[in-house]
Amino acid sequence: MSEIESREHPQHDAAEEHGNIFQRTGRFYRQVVAELRKVVWPSRKQLTTYTAVVLVFVSFIIAVVSVFDLVLAKVTFWVFG
Repeated sequence: MSEIESREHPQHDAAEEHGNIFQRTGRFYRQVVAELRKVVWPSRKQLTTYTAVVLVFVSFIIAVVSVFDLVLAKVTFWVFG
């Protein structure tokens, strides 16, 4: 089978696709937990640093947009009086 055909018709395990809603839901949550165990969680220091960086950046962007808005408002009132 060529690469394109294998992408168009992936082979699935019939047991994974079938099962009642409770089996599929249980399998889904087990897979979610398994994936979450693979995550490398940040330390408290990293989390604090990242949070501070985000807050400073957002504050900076708010200031830039506010100044831009103020300038455009002044120009608009000057043009249309």
